[in-house]
Amino acid sequence: MSARVKSPEVRMPAEYEAEVKANPAFMDRRRFLNYSGWVGILGSITVGLLGFLRFMFPRVLFEPASAFMAGRPDDYAVGSVDSRYLSSHRVWIVREEKGFYALSGICTHLGCTPNWLANENKFKCPCHGSGFRRSGVNFEGPAPRPLDRYKIVLAEDGRILVDRGKAFRQERGEWTKPAAYLFV
Repeated sequence: MSARVKSPEVRMPAEYEAEVKANPAFMDRRRFLNYSGWVGILGSITVGLLGFLRFMFPRVLFEPASAFMAGRPDDYAVGSVDSRYLSSHRVWIVREEKGFYALSGICTHLGCTPNWLANENKFKCPCHGSGFRRSGVNFEGPAPRPLDRYKIVLAEDGRILVDRGKAFRQERGEWTKPAAYLFV
């Protein structure tokens, strides 16, 4: 019978276990790889679960309703450009002697909000310098077309109703439609 010759480098599993029990190390290679595997698996499951939960609660942009009441016709002075709905709805209400129209506060070039310059009687876009007359017609800058007008009508209770859901474009000849201008 041949006796097993053990080299000093090679240890049998039972000897390894006995050595580990005698000298418990905090972290050896076997434990490190074992824990690494579990951390990877649990991390993957966690990321997948978080992705699923994020999918169940999508990002939603809450915007104000497209139609809003803009007060009574007597609230507006003749010849004025009212900007009280500019921050909430991006709409100017322009009062003339004959009536009203609602102009979009969105520049037709890249969507910035133009400023009303009362002393120059024009709208001026701060982003790229487009200029619009009081009527909304573009006359300077890179804006390709006039500002849109929104539907403006008198509600049953006598207040002005502006609906941003219906836009009228001048180049299509829609500014002459009845809902684009409110005669008072």
